[in-house]
Amino acid sequence: MNVLVVDDDREIVESIGIFLSGEGYRALKAYDGIEALDILAENEVHLMILDVMMPRLDGIKTLMKLRQSRNIPVILLSAKSEDTDKIFGLTAGADDYVTKPFNPSELMARVKSQLRRYTMLGSIEKEKGEITIDGLSVNTESRTVTVDGEKVRLTPVEYKILELLARNRGRVFSAEDIYANVWDEQNAVGDNTIAVHVRHIREKIEINPKEPKYLKVVWGIGYKID
Repeated sequence: MNVLVVDDDREIVESIGIFLSGEGYRALKAYDGIEALDILAENEVHLMILDVMMPRLDGIKTLMKLRQSRNIPVILLSAKSEDTDKIFGLTAGADDYVTKPFNPSELMARVKSQLRRYTMLGSIEKEKGEITIDGLSVNTESRTVTVDGEKVRLTPVEYKILELLARNRGRVFSAEDIYANVWDEQNAVGDNTIAVHVRHIREKIEINPKEPKYLKVVWGIGYKID
């Protein structure tokens, strides 16, 4: 699989590239957002590791442009470790957020986890077909979502959460349940991260996110599709 590494620090790009090669991945390299988008247009990329602070086109703007047409997993790298920075990155469409300095082994574990989930969404082992709940349709073969016939573009993590809830209509999933089914890592993310993803899904599938028709919060317990 091809992993695109984007950072204006060439030493970081080279270092990550060495670790990726050691894990059997092909590392594509870019040093700002514009170079990254050019590589994406000409190559098949399965995951992107993207620095936030870069010249010409920063990571957040690059991510937003990417999300207009592609749903590949994106792991953000940033020297900022505040919750607000993480939430902003996840809201912009990132699937994971790693702060600098980072442990290369942890980063590789996150790469493997994201790629595993991304490829498993299309696995033949999964139940195939279409889940329809009123005007909401989740196609588990093509991994596409439509609302009243209009296509909705979700990130891989957003899709995984929505499919999980749609497959289990009416069942309430706690944050811990979602961790286990979506992140595959206990305590990998906090409750705020789940809330950000849920809010983002609502903004995409609900006519009025403040009065949701589909994705409901059961206060103090968790989330469900009604």
